[in-house]
Amino acid sequence: MTLYKSSAWKILAIFCVLSTCLLQAGHAKNITLLNVSYDPTRAFYHAYNQAFEKYWKAKTGDNVTIYESHGGSGKQARAVIDGMQADVVTLALSGDIDAINKYKPLIDPNWQSRLPYHSCPYYSTIVFVVRKGNPKHIHDWDDLIKPGVQIITPNPKTSGVARWNFLAAWAYALEKYGSEAKAYEFVKQFFQHAPILDSGARSSSLSFIQRGLGDVLISWENEAYMALNESKSGEYEIITPSVSILAEPPVAVVDSVVDRRGTRTVAEAYLNYLYSNEGQTLAAEYYYRPSNPEIAEKFKNTFPSLKLIPIDKVFKGWKQINNKFFKDNKIFDQIMSEINH
Repeated sequence: MTLYKSSAWKILAIFCVLSTCLLQAGHAKNITLLNVSYDPTRAFYHAYNQAFEKYWKAKTGDNVTIYESHGGSGKQARAVIDGMQADVVTLALSGDIDAINKYKPLIDPNWQSRLPYHSCPYYSTIVFVVRKGNPKHIHDWDDLIKPGVQIITPNPKTSGVARWNFLAAWAYALEKYGSEAKAYEFVKQFFQHAPILDSGARSSSLSFIQRGLGDVLISWENEAYMALNESKSGEYEIITPSVSILAEPPVAVVDSVVDRRGTRTVAEAYLNYLYSNEGQTLAAEYYYRPSNPEIAEKFKNTFPSLKLIPIDKVFKGWKQINNKFFKDNKIFDQIMSEINH
């Protein structure tokens, strides 16, 4: 009799545990998020999304699936303005996120204060990719405007990296030659050496690598390293200039979308996880420089040192930058008009 009661209690206990597990499984949520990002983050976010989905499942029991959209950063911002239902945006420059709010109040105006490092979990810079053996002997910015050199860079009207390229060239010339007039002439020569202006970073990479156009690709550092890794025969080399721009790609929750869809909690966790040790390590493994100093120290031999110029040192924020350089009929358009005439 005692043995029967003991067995019965064991069976009842197992039944209760199984019932609890089934009940929890039955209440597990299936959540989707859309991350609207720019071209060179494809490989990184593919790996990061898998890590976050696993982390969120272990933490909450819920299933989250992350979808991605990639393209030129300016075009991606425009797509969000036009109605793309992004839960989060991870774009190339803060000006593109601010531009979203210019047309519709989709994102809290104080979005940069909601996450560490002004909502920039990683940073990068602009480098050069040349063909094997560096046949045009390109070592720094001045070499880009030598006779016979063709530059591949995207269009600043549609691409975030193209704006960073433009600003890096301008900041270099301003520092070296000492005047805005000389910086203007230098950047004008820079674009005179660019036979085509693709819409985004990925298109420019394809023009250089697959179509064989140009002598040097002006590129995000992480995109340059990914191109080298994909090349199996050492066809390309990375040239790190003496000076470049401190490029800080930001991230933000799209408040109007997450509140309507009920995804705020997981969307905020998704961006916060970028600052975790795993998120920062993944960023470094995909050649973004991590913002966390401890993780950055572990990868100090991955990234060459160079002088990085913060945009606030030369310019006065993205609103001023866009108004001065990239709005219709401003400096970039003036340069292109002079080149085309």
